[in-house]
Amino acid sequence: MKQPRNPRDVHPPLADYTHQIELSDAERLLVLSGQVGAHPDGSVPSDPLDQLEVAWDNVERNLQAAGMQVEDLVKVTFYLVGDMDAGRRRDLLARRLGGHQPCMTLLFVAALAAPHLKVEIDAWASA
Repeated sequence: MKQPRNPRDVHPPLADYTHQIELSDAERLLVLSGQVGAHPDGSVPSDPLDQLEVAWDNVERNLQAAGMQVEDLVKVTFYLVGDMDAGRRRDLLARRLGGHQPCMTLLFVAALAAPHLKVEIDAWASA
């Protein structure tokens, strides 16, 4: 069972996320390695927002392979390099999350594993 909470004595979430999600009972836990914006053929779009879209596709494909869906996500961490339009990023994530509000962290970092990679998503899911 998943119990999302936003404690009253903690500031309200700054975006569409939840401060905490408690897992109990015998839930399955799926931990993903960082997913980058690479297509199945290995190609990577140059635009960071396109990379975010493709990285999210990869998260969803991993969830599907485990018989899970976006609503099973409990923690998502975004690693971003360089500039990315915040409004377009929020719109993309709102569309892809469909109202689901997992725990989230967003970090701007100096670099990822290769210079052309601008986005990496780390995710945990439970069902």
